[in-house]
Amino acid sequence: MVESTVFTPWLAIIGGSLIGLAAVILMWSKGRIAGISGIVAGALSERGDERSWRLSFLLGFFLGAILAAYFSGALESVQRVASTPVLVVAGLLVGVGTRMGGGCTSGHGVCGISRFSQRSMVATAVFMASGVVTVFVVRHLLGGGV
Repeated sequence: MVESTVFTPWLAIIGGSLIGLAAVILMWSKGRIAGISGIVAGALSERGDERSWRLSFLLGFFLGAILAAYFSGALESVQRVASTPVLVVAGLLVGVGTRMGGGCTSGHGVCGISRFSQRSMVATAVFMASGVVTVFVVRHLLGGGV
């Protein structure tokens, strides 16, 4: 069983480097920001080559995660921690939040900060603060052990 809360610095460095490399390659080859919410939105609305690269990026995104989880043995310990309706509502809230924030953590946090975008720096600070508050509320006020 793989413990997902154990910090593994070398894996974090490798993973972060691969994310950065993918963002640089996308910017260099297509002139586009590797913001997942924007890529998904474009995959649903664009046509032709614009849609093709977006679908390819998303396919690689999911296949890479599935292959990494499979070969690391992490799939054996996957447990659903919420019901399907809760997961659907959570996904919709994330989608609404990315529209309100003008992007997601990958677009702002990875690509925006690396371009010294003040808007992205503020957005990333808000994302991080929201995460800290959410974990505090769930763990300490609601008594969740997750």
